Amino acid sequence: MNIIVCIKQVPETTQVQIDPKTNTLIREGVQSIINPFDMYAIEEGIRIKEKFGGKVTVITMGPPQAECALREAISLGCDEGILLSDRAFAGSDTLATGYTLAMAIKKIKEFDIIICGKQASDGDTAQVGPGISAHLDIPQITYVKKIEEIQDGHATVERMTEEGFEILKTPLPCLITVVKEINEPRIPSLKGMMKAKKAVIATWKALDIEAEEYRIGLKGSPTQVVKIFTPPPRPKGQIFDGTPEESVEKLIGILKNHLI
Repeated sequence: MNIIVCIKQVPETTQVQIDPKTNTLIREGVQSIINPFDMYAIEEGIRIKEKFGGKVTVITMGPPQAECALREAISLGCDEGILLSDRAFAGSDTLATGYTLAMAIKKIKEFDIIICGKQASDGDTAQVGPGISAHLDIPQITYVKKIEEIQDGHATVERMTEEGFEILKTPLPCLITVVKEINEPRIPSLKGMMKAKKAVIATWKALDIEAEEYRIGLKGSPTQVVKIFTPPPRPKGQIFDGTPEESVEKLIGILKNHLI
């Protein structure tokens, strides 16, 4: 069983700052971590490997510093890491990111299941996972809370919905995005940390994955952040004194004045 886990390194702080000139995140001087939802994807990939055998390959796209996220994933039990790092990838929106990751997966060739966290904490779009599956033309199931079984070339999973959950069956290879209800991420072992320290991380550039220049980075990103601003504070509400009956009368009068 060949499992691929796609992760992202995100700012640890919730106080995200934006560069007013480029409208992109300011990452310099900000501590980074693995996207919290991706930790559940890593854990589920490792659990599948422990049950069925095979290997877990973890991929991330980002600057050179993102290598430490891959090493952390290896310390948890993943087998190898691949870093997609090239200035040509800078400014990628979710479409370009999905395409880039898909091209890297095509280079890997052999895979049975791709696992992503349901969304990234810095963008919250939940679009990259489905984008990868679209570029690879494989089935996808989002918001997976449990993998029921994997056998006979198919996977049966529970997918979370607003009303509860639904059970779906899909042929392999497929892509799933997972929610935090699926498992409890483990902590790295001493053996895992030693393995991660010695691991050789492959770094691939645009040419290595044969990505078309017009489909990556800013050139491949049809969505652009035009303006970022802080919404104005809500105006203070009005407090009514007196009895409930008097307050109701005052409220009705205000509403009538707004409707006239």
